[in-house]
Amino acid sequence: MKYSTGYSLVPLMVLFGGAGTVQAVQENIEPLLLEIVTVTATRIERDIKDVPESISVISRERIDSSRMFNIADAISGTPGVDITSKNGGYDTRLIIRGGGLKANYGIREVFLMRDGIPITDPDSFSKLDYIDTQDISRIEITKGPGNIYATGSTAGVVHIISRSVFEESANYFVTGAGDDGLENYSLRLADQSENRGYALTASYRKDDNGWRVNNKFESSQVNFKYGHQWEDDSQLLFEVGYTDANLGLPGDMTEEQFEEYLDSGKQYDSNSQFKHRGRFSETVNANLKYSTALGENWEFNPRIYYTHWEQYHPVVPMITTASGVDVAGTDLEVSRSQNFGSLVTGVTYRIEENDNNKKYEYGDVNTISGGRIVSTNSDKKGQLAEQSDSENIAAGVFAQQSIDILEDWIFDISMRYDRISIDQDIQRFREFNWGRGVYQDVAEEDKFQNLDETFSLLSKRLGVSYSISNEWSVFTNFASGEQVPFASELVDNPSLSESSVDSYEIGLKGRSAKWEYDLSIYSMEVKDEIVPILDENGLTEFQNAGKTDKVGFELASSINLFESTTLGSLWGGLNYAYSDYKFDEFLEIVTSYGRYGPTSTEVDQSGNQLPFIPEHYYSVSLNYRHPSGLSARLQSDTWGEYHIDNANSEKDDGYEWLTSLNISYAFRTHHQLSLNMANISDKRYASVVKKDVGRDKAYTPGAPRSFLASYRYSF
Repeated sequence: MKYSTGYSLVPLMVLFGGAGTVQAVQENIEPLLLEIVTVTATRIERDIKDVPESISVISRERIDSSRMFNIADAISGTPGVDITSKNGGYDTRLIIRGGGLKANYGIREVFLMRDGIPITDPDSFSKLDYIDTQDISRIEITKGPGNIYATGSTAGVVHIISRSVFEESANYFVTGAGDDGLENYSLRLADQSENRGYALTASYRKDDNGWRVNNKFESSQVNFKYGHQWEDDSQLLFEVGYTDANLGLPGDMTEEQFEEYLDSGKQYDSNSQFKHRGRFSETVNANLKYSTALGENWEFNPRIYYTHWEQYHPVVPMITTASGVDVAGTDLEVSRSQNFGSLVTGVTYRIEENDNNKKYEYGDVNTISGGRIVSTNSDKKGQLAEQSDSENIAAGVFAQQSIDILEDWIFDISMRYDRISIDQDIQRFREFNWGRGVYQDVAEEDKFQNLDETFSLLSKRLGVSYSISNEWSVFTNFASGEQVPFASELVDNPSLSESSVDSYEIGLKGRSAKWEYDLSIYSMEVKDEIVPILDENGLTEFQNAGKTDKVGFELASSINLFESTTLGSLWGGLNYAYSDYKFDEFLEIVTSYGRYGPTSTEVDQSGNQLPFIPEHYYSVSLNYRHPSGLSARLQSDTWGEYHIDNANSEKDDGYEWLTSLNISYAFRTHHQLSLNMANISDKRYASVVKKDVGRDKAYTPGAPRSFLASYRYSF
């Protein structure tokens, strides 16, 4: 069945558009063929048309037309990329060409950066709580393995690029409010002299999310940037920031609870007895970047960075606390321009230390006879259950040679080698018995665990681009990479091995002042893919599948429907993704929990489709700008039907024509009013449906209609 109480807006969508590479020039009224420059694919600036791989660039105009409570507001609609926020805050699920599907929290398998600085931990886990979404200039996305930046991550790279400290006329103040407790305030104060600049930004965002129990989001951030340039074009950039982020995690719903949500539009309860979940964190981050010429053709770009964070994190079935997690690293890059191309090479090192990490029982609970816990009353911690110390290190070396000695041809050859070590000492005192529903003492033989694993990972890419004309180019590439398991996955299953991906891709890119097209066809073979198994208690276990095959087709297109000095400019386009992902070889170990412990059986899932990824996905939009300062963007997304478990026992219908609208009016040079409306037809639907091995379903509801009205003053 399809879950909807809203109306369709299909008749409004005559011609279409969406997020992706094509949007970086949509808002320009003057008919001009622009070069869109990217750094994420090759580490050096290059016109996106000449990059021999799929890459999407989310432009400043696209970002400014979104509410930007999270990066999903800007990225949604990009073909091959699924991104959803469970609460409108930073809690984001990100999947690129099926990579990242295994993450039940945070982001995995995707390498994230901000201004060239890694966000991703050494074990490929990422979180976005300290990213100020109001300070983003553009977002670049590469898809597939073999990226020269990516350490132990094979799905792709998301590079968030903030506003430059040297950007002129970048001062602003934003105030916004909406329904259900939505608030958004942001301030940027910047100044530049002949050779230096500084910028101070501060922001506050809040969303009560009253339609859903335990779903409040609140974030406060302050950030300072300083930059200095010398006459020889050497440059020094320094940044330091602080974030206080609080996030309620409401949990999923049973099928009965979901039916109640369809009737009322509200989620009153979750499918777990652990109802007071959340993540409450503080983060301090700093980085220093320098670039200078070394001789006539060489350039040296060292980067160092540091992040410290603390958290109180009630989850299932324990409360995790971290009194201090430290991440530090460096990226030392050297590049050389050549008469036949360019060379970039360097080394990277990153270390994460988490000492005295502790887990506690929930201390405020309701029980029935036998002590079985039926619900929590608060997130107050109880008895100490576990403590651990960990150290994760990623060290790597990379190189890329680009060759352009033949007219209209570019050849890229790149390689990256990483050595990742994961070391963790765990001491357990108490555990949760799922069969009896109580906390109990840990058996003596299970009290201590030492995890000491080292992975040697090699990724490589060969790409070729040929420029047919000023407007058209074709490309092909072969890439391979290896994916490191996440530390907690190894704790639960020490036998996990790294997975490997071989990818083949061909594509066509077209650019003109009136239209843009990006088309790609790819095939990926994954060996030992790390697959999530949802057990009957809603917990995720991980296993290696023998082999999976992924075949896909992606299209991002945009066309200028009309352009007039009096009527303005209207762009439309269509973004589409076809995905055929299946298990070639997969013997799934299914675990059931009884009163006296777990039992396991083997089930052959070979030939089944991977869950959650639909065969068809498309996004359509219209973008309008008028010379008077009026602009509007209408976007509608459709997520096709998909299997909800590895066994392919059932499908969910996904959702159709989920539509958002943004209207802005800029006036008197410095002022702008905007209204952003999400899910304007107020559809009631499930953003994610899963089925565990016990055949119980878990539903994550989609957010209802909401609006945010904002005023922006630029000076």
